[in-house]
Amino acid sequence: MLSKRLHITFFFSAFILIFGVSVPIPSIAQNDNSLAPSNERKVKVNNIFIIGNEKTKKSIIFRELDFVTDYYYDWETLLEILVADQKKIYNLRLFTSVEITPLEIDEKEIEVLITVKERWYLLPQLIFQLADRNFAEWWTNQNRDFSRVNFGLRLSHSNVAGRNEKLRFSGQLGFTRALDIQYSKPYIDKKQKHGLAFQVNFNENKTIPIKSEFNRQVFYTSEDERVLRKNFGAAVRYTYRRSFYNFHFFTLGYTNTSIDPEILVQSPSYFQNGKTQLQYLYGTYIFRHDRRDNVAYATDGELLQLSITKYGIFFVEDLDEVEVSITANKYFKFNDRFNFNTGLTADWFLSQSQPYTLVRGIGYSPDFIRGYELNVVEGQQLYVHKNSFRWKIFDKEYDISRYSKLEQFSTIPIRLYWSANFDHGYVTDRNKIPENSRLTNTYLFGYGMGIDLVGFYDSVLRFEYSLNNSGEGNFFFNFKTPF
Repeated sequence: MLSKRLHITFFFSAFILIFGVSVPIPSIAQNDNSLAPSNERKVKVNNIFIIGNEKTKKSIIFRELDFVTDYYYDWETLLEILVADQKKIYNLRLFTSVEITPLEIDEKEIEVLITVKERWYLLPQLIFQLADRNFAEWWTNQNRDFSRVNFGLRLSHSNVAGRNEKLRFSGQLGFTRALDIQYSKPYIDKKQKHGLAFQVNFNENKTIPIKSEFNRQVFYTSEDERVLRKNFGAAVRYTYRRSFYNFHFFTLGYTNTSIDPEILVQSPSYFQNGKTQLQYLYGTYIFRHDRRDNVAYATDGELLQLSITKYGIFFVEDLDEVEVSITANKYFKFNDRFNFNTGLTADWFLSQSQPYTLVRGIGYSPDFIRGYELNVVEGQQLYVHKNSFRWKIFDKEYDISRYSKLEQFSTIPIRLYWSANFDHGYVTDRNKIPENSRLTNTYLFGYGMGIDLVGFYDSVLRFEYSLNNSGEGNFFFNFKTPF
């Protein structure tokens, strides 16, 4: 067992490893009127042209540009700015491709052409997804039970009025019956710095996890298969984006969860208050510095996110809790084929224990250690350090325009990466539950190799074989990038 000093040392060692090379880099100033003499070639941008944006307003694209017209730039500096701006525009996730091309008029003047290819924004989707934590949990621990599948319809519009607004409606049946409505508007002001988002959701379950034993979730279903848990939630989020790469999020939300009395018989401390209902207001502040080259599957850049959440505002009889978390990822791109990614996640609850609906730990998305996908390791303090070395072994784009009349679906990109992975971490359980003692308060690590498939609209599939320090090994299949 690690001592308290040792696992704190582990956290700070990983933190220094990442931040020693990932201090947030400010964007290149577009008004740097340096008087120092320079032998570099200077050029002036006369005009900026945008083509291909049939739906998207030009102002949304201009918001991402770090250069202006009628200003002289060092040529090499301008090229660096154009590369960075191309990544920012692509990360809006409004376009399947973005190209920024400088057009030289003469030695000292240029024009800039921005060519975008818009995505298909209105996407009706059939919901058919597993209700469990991951594919391995469903395949192995739940014996491939198809009753543990959610199905329904999701209607999403990712660019409602051409201003990058998101609107989503989901209706779902199956293991979890749910309704969810979300709307976000990134900018509500002319200077494009302030945004708002709203969400309302409702869900109910006939089978729910009520605790964990031997580092596995324990589910309960009543004999008559009645609804055991109902949850209603609503939230409003304010966004402030002063610079290109720094975001501030302020969220105020309400949650009301009710359970069947039988749940308290099976797990008396499920809500901790001895009641069958838990309702509370919560407030969250998040700071995010995001300079990744591709938010769906990053190979270069950095991500830093800090958050603090207060559960229980004004009325704290049922819940009075504070949660603090940090995520720090660094992505090193050696060349077009090789990259190395390292990421640290830490999460702290301040109280001794929490309602089971707020339980965190290794095994719950997005925190995991490869090789422990079949387990949950629950506690009040979490530290995870993930590492992947990736080698791109295939990269090709297939033209299917002869079969598809829609330009948004005329090409299918496919990239394959071989990955070598090593993750390690630690979960502190202050309650020291005997049934879970094998993996809690213990240093854990896992390692292995895999293949990552990055496809249409930045979808990701991962096939991995991993081993852990408990001597267990298995194949795992996942639908998201690890970090």
